[in-house]
Amino acid sequence: MSYVYLALAIIAEVIATSALKASNEFTRLWPSVLVVVGYLLAFYLLTLVLRTVPVGIAYALWAGLGIVLVTLVGIAIYGERPDLPAILGMAMIIGGVAVIQVFSSVSTHS
Repeated sequence: MSYVYLALAIIAEVIATSALKASNEFTRLWPSVLVVVGYLLAFYLLTLVLRTVPVGIAYALWAGLGIVLVTLVGIAIYGERPDLPAILGMAMIIGGVAVIQVFSSVSTHS
């Protein structure tokens, strides 16, 4: 169940982070509410994850997947276009997350 909570935490964080731009420096109400609620939910879910998943593993997955997903939202919603170095860096992040999941015995101990 911890990895379900982690996935939900990452999704909540990605929604909150993506809403930051739409909040226009917290001058627009509903995007600002989405930021606050999204981060509160994300961090609450992360506390549930940390009951069984080591903090380093949880944070690596949170940060790595969050970076890639926020970039995809930026492309889809805001028309942002990452350059080649950014794409290569994100490919390395995905590779790092895959290595953790496939090869790390720490990530499978609860």
